[in-house]
Amino acid sequence: MTLLIVDVQKLIMNDRLYNYEIFAENIVNLAETARANGVEVVYIRHDDGTGQPLSKGNDGFEIWDDIAPQKNEHVFDKNVNSPFKESGLLEYLIEKGEKTLMVTGLQTEYCIDATVKCGFEHSFEMIVPENANTTVDNAYLSGETTYKYYNEFIWNNRYAKCVSMKTALEMLGGERK
Repeated sequence: MTLLIVDVQKLIMNDRLYNYEIFAENIVNLAETARANGVEVVYIRHDDGTGQPLSKGNDGFEIWDDIAPQKNEHVFDKNVNSPFKESGLLEYLIEKGEKTLMVTGLQTEYCIDATVKCGFEHSFEMIVPENANTTVDNAYLSGETTYKYYNEFIWNNRYAKCVSMKTALEMLGGERK
């Protein structure tokens, strides 16, 4: 199994996100548990392109400090919602023989949805821990409604196994105390 942390970048990691405190705590807990049990942590960063706030070279582009990658951890950059398109991630995972991905990060209806569905289409078993993805309110749906719609209705038992944090931590090798 690989823990995939998608777009948890300084610019967009803030308290406007639905359930921010729980999300932040869960992401840290998952990363620490994975590392403590020898589960690889892989990061994805989104690049909106030159001149945009979320682009390479800007401080906000970097991974959120609380889960910053360690020396041996891989970071893949993308410029579309799917981390599997032209980022090198797919080739890397195939080369290492990975079969299962635990998906976390931002934002539920954009890059997490694309990650879950595209990963499924590439034959990965997709695991989505509860409260380990989130988003902000938009013109159509609140962050809470968006989170529940995807996690409880769209993905679960279709594209992914949506599991409790307790189960996710156990899958990573044990629950942190």
